[in-house]
Amino acid sequence: MAIRRVTVFGSSRVRSGSAAYATAHAVGACVARHGCELVNGGYSGTMEAAARGAREAGGEVVGITVRNFDYAPPNQFLSRRIETADLFDRLARLVGLGDLYVVLPGGTGTLLEFSLVWELQNKGISPKPILADSMWACLLTAFPPGERPTTDGPAAGPIFTRDLPGELERLFCRLGVG
Repeated sequence: MAIRRVTVFGSSRVRSGSAAYATAHAVGACVARHGCELVNGGYSGTMEAAARGAREAGGEVVGITVRNFDYAPPNQFLSRRIETADLFDRLARLVGLGDLYVVLPGGTGTLLEFSLVWELQNKGISPKPILADSMWACLLTAFPPGERPTTDGPAAGPIFTRDLPGELERLFCRLGVG
């Protein structure tokens, strides 16, 4: 599987100077160092941090934004912006463009994004790798026995980690990316 684009999901509420911002920045830089384009929601918080990290490392960033979205302006680190009609179209573009997904800490929006890519993987529709911050591992215990997502076979499930930049680096090396 060729990895050309990495979609990064995460919180819009993270502030510059925080540990979460630094992690997202490091993820973005790692994506760029391996010659991949970073795709994200294009706004603030971890989206800004990952975009900034990628751009500072010489990479390209595609921000998927929503037309007439008054929440916040797009961040300044985007190389290119794709404006969508609504949140549903935005989600479809974020998922469709990624060859690999990185899920940073976040809230309900990030949970929605993570749930979609995980379900596509779980059903065998999309075998794309998913790296998720360990905060999301608690979701596994939320399912009753017999309903838990698979963790083996072609839809092996997400890799949960406390070290997203390090795990991403190792995954790129295993896959021969960049």
